[in-house]
Amino acid sequence: MATVSATATQLKPLGDRLVVKPTPREEMTKSGIVLPDTAKERPQEGSVLAIGPGRTLDDGSREAMDVAVGQKVLFQKYAGTEFKLDEDELLILSQKDILAVIE
Repeated sequence: MATVSATATQLKPLGDRLVVKPTPREEMTKSGIVLPDTAKERPQEGSVLAIGPGRTLDDGSREAMDVAVGQKVLFQKYAGTEFKLDEDELLILSQKDILAVIE
């Protein structure tokens, strides 16, 4: 987890975007069958590592972000842009791609 916090300090999302670390994919089914990479489902939940300042409105003010760093979120299945930074697989999502906060 040390690399995750270092990664979060390296990234500053712009506008209403946020950086999310997806939860690891299931390697094995409940019955013990090992899943190959092609059969794994893309994760839909993860932890927020960094958030942007919010979307700029027409009058120049900023819209507040609904999520905070450290929260677990549920996001759309094929949303965002995947990238790798320091061996961590991360996603940059727009706030509108977040479906719910997991408590």
